[in-house]
Amino acid sequence: MVALAFATVYIVWGSTYFFIRIALTGFPPFILGAVRFTAAAIIMLVWCIYKKEDIFNWTVIKPAAISGLLLLFVANGIVIWSEQFLPSALVAILVSAAPLWFVVLDRSHWPENFTSPSTLTGLLIGFVGVIVLFYEKVLTSFHTGSQASEVLSLALLIGGSIAWAGGSLYSKAHSSSSSASVSTVWQMFSGGIAFFIAAGLSNEFSTFHWQDVLPAAWYSCFFLVIFGSIAAFSAYVWLLQIKPATQVSTYAYVNPVVAVLLGVLFAQEKISWLQISGLFIILLSVLLINIAKYRSKKVVELG
Repeated sequence: MVALAFATVYIVWGSTYFFIRIALTGFPPFILGAVRFTAAAIIMLVWCIYKKEDIFNWTVIKPAAISGLLLLFVANGIVIWSEQFLPSALVAILVSAAPLWFVVLDRSHWPENFTSPSTLTGLLIGFVGVIVLFYEKVLTSFHTGSQASEVLSLALLIGGSIAWAGGSLYSKAHSSSSSASVSTVWQMFSGGIAFFIAAGLSNEFSTFHWQDVLPAAWYSCFFLVIFGSIAAFSAYVWLLQIKPATQVSTYAYVNPVVAVLLGVLFAQEKISWLQISGLFIILLSVLLINIAKYRSKKVVELG
């Protein structure tokens, strides 16, 4: 089950960047998030009722709602919004820096993290990789003055990665013996409601018409609901309950590679060699950090 959950998070989440891109051809960003997470929450709620789960438990609902806002509305919402202006492959590459923030924000492990040469080297290399990703877009913006939305998207994606790491650590810290499915239901409901409010405040409903959404956008939304949310996100929440957060964050190794392949092969997206270099620099940093974690774990086990 653990291997299957990791495989789902690794492969399926890598493909969601591509399908978000396709879904945005028919849905505005906030309405897409609202439909995706609310539909997934309702389906999972029905499943939990069928399984006779303890659904209305405030000790589960409160932390799930908070982590849902951070993970789904803030972090994933920034991803959806940014894909209006950036190639899905580039978004995935920048999000691959999320494991760096797991190390920075995991306060309980600071003594371990910030005394490890491999971890410190990994952090330094990772931030270099982020700078490499920014360099080309920022340089183009200064020369043309027409890329402000792209640079803003890149900056927001950094904030989204921080929110994802923070929400994941909060979810793990407040996880209980309760069902991961119940937690996922309330995380998705809180995220979906927040997206509906954002869609209303941004007047998306005034210009959106359901009948104008093309089949490709509907199919992509269906994929995001069933596979991206119900399957992959549920697997992620469950893994956070039973595995170290830094180990679960290794999805960042595979997600951007899957996203780059799908974006380049099927969406004709253009990714520069400099951006590919940034990807490999970030993945090298994540590798160094997780090697340090693996070694420290082995030392504890042998001791």
